[in-house]
Amino acid sequence: MFFRRKPRVETPPEWLIVGLGNPGGEYRGTRHNVGFEVVDRLAAKHRVKMNRGRSRGLMGLGRIKGVGVALLKPLTYMNLSGQAVTAAARLHSIKPERILVISDDMDLELGRVRLKPKGGPGGHNGHKSIIQSLGTEEYPRLKIGIGAAPEGGIDHVLGGFTAEERAVIDEAIDAAVAGCEAVVEAGVERAMNFVN
Repeated sequence: MFFRRKPRVETPPEWLIVGLGNPGGEYRGTRHNVGFEVVDRLAAKHRVKMNRGRSRGLMGLGRIKGVGVALLKPLTYMNLSGQAVTAAARLHSIKPERILVISDDMDLELGRVRLKPKGGPGGHNGHKSIIQSLGTEEYPRLKIGIGAAPEGGIDHVLGGFTAEERAVIDEAIDAAVAGCEAVVEAGVERAMNFVN
């Protein structure tokens, strides 16, 4: 006798966790793509399978600390990140205060991780696009310091890390993963004490 397996019921996501970056091999490992790296590490750690979805990005559904989450890597390029974020938020009925956006930050020293409950774009094109698409600045963000540009911001953010810098960034990515877990488990305000 054969029994049909019950389909696995996904937990509806309570959080949308977005890592900002640019798609394509030429951008892999660059300063601007640390958000992608955090989501990749989160997905691997919590066994979330990332697929191309209807949200103009790679998205996966899973659980972190027992809480349903959607992980997203927009494939729209940085300047249009808001399109993918808004599509994913609508798809899963997630409000801005439950959208955690992970990005690089030139104003933070290399490897510093900072969690904020809201804020302006701070010169970051990904955040500019998200704020414009969502119509609000009221969403939490987790920033990873990539250090100030010696000159020419574009070359800096699209450049890679030295071996010494990479060691620091790898630790920062682990800290950011722990920060995402803390946000999901305890909320932004309490997680700020842990992350900051």
